[in-house]
Amino acid sequence: MTLIYLVAGEASGDVLGARLIEAMRRRDPALEVAGIGGARMAEQGLASLFPMQDLAVMGLAEILPRVLSLRARLAQAVADITARRPALVVTIDSPGFTLRLLRAIEPLGIKRVHYVAPQIWAWRPGRVKHFPGLWDRLLCLLPFEPEVFAPHGLNPVFVGHPVLQSGADQGDALRFRAAFGLDGGAQPLILLPGSRRTETARLMPVFRDTLARLAPAHPALVPVLAAAPAIAPELAALAARWPIRPIIVSDTATRYDAFAAAVAALTKSGTSTLELALAGVPMAVTYRVNPISAFLARRLITVPYVGMINLLAGAALVPEMLQADCAPAPLAATLETILNNPAIGARQRAGFAAALARLAPPSGQTPSDAAAAAALELLG
Repeated sequence: MTLIYLVAGEASGDVLGARLIEAMRRRDPALEVAGIGGARMAEQGLASLFPMQDLAVMGLAEILPRVLSLRARLAQAVADITARRPALVVTIDSPGFTLRLLRAIEPLGIKRVHYVAPQIWAWRPGRVKHFPGLWDRLLCLLPFEPEVFAPHGLNPVFVGHPVLQSGADQGDALRFRAAFGLDGGAQPLILLPGSRRTETARLMPVFRDTLARLAPAHPALVPVLAAAPAIAPELAALAARWPIRPIIVSDTATRYDAFAAAVAALTKSGTSTLELALAGVPMAVTYRVNPISAFLARRLITVPYVGMINLLAGAALVPEMLQADCAPAPLAATLETILNNPAIGARQRAGFAAALARLAPPSGQTPSDAAAAAALELLG
């Protein structure tokens, strides 16, 4: 049997990995899988070598205290791949870990695919000189990425963005209201603080205090906290002490039902902006990292926006509230403007449709099928 070894380091990569396994098995039902992943990849039969959450760290300053444990996990993964000798290794995003892994297993002569291109177009473009030899094929989610990597002989293939098959636009607002006893006048506000503990530790207190500022003028507002399953119990415990207790949703179907019912959203930057855009939810984007990480990032980032939907649109479709602006007063004022002006939501939705149209793979396949075809092609 053919063994495929997949490595994901965070929740979004776990979803990508699960869909990729499913798409690969449509082509070859006898495929075996091993590697590192979360709950979604486990549903596809992958028994993770160690908890995926051990790799979910973001921010230069946040990584430093965990360097030794990350090195130990890297050595463990290399040893497992060496012992198993899979036909193909697929690493998914999380470049801080996965690119080191790809370099470490290069002497084994195993075919390697990296899924989700490193964002050299966003920051530190000089990194590209380190990539030759890391992979045999690079699967790109964004339409402009192949032209960035092709001149360096890095074998890029645009496979489309998996958000298009996420189902984020298929939620049922009535089902959500019925499930949580909300009447027609209730106004759900989606809160997405991220899937990493380093993110949620910074954003949860800000979200709590932002809600406290909004509540007096918007008594019908119902906060809905969308939590990654791995950290949902922790976030629920924190939210239990909020002055306005939110509805907690952790499964994908309920989250998308909440999107369908929502009047607005406050989200961290990342793929969540694309999911909300697909669902047509007006939003504001926010983020805050360690001040040292922020200081360094400002000198490295080369793009004008951090929200993926804004990058695709090439314009500030949605407001971005970063670092000092990631605070209760400015966030509440921004959300107040969105809630009080339906025309803002209408303008955002019109921009969302045009931006998302760019994400479809040229082959006419789903993104996961296009990715599976490009990866398995290496096996002949």
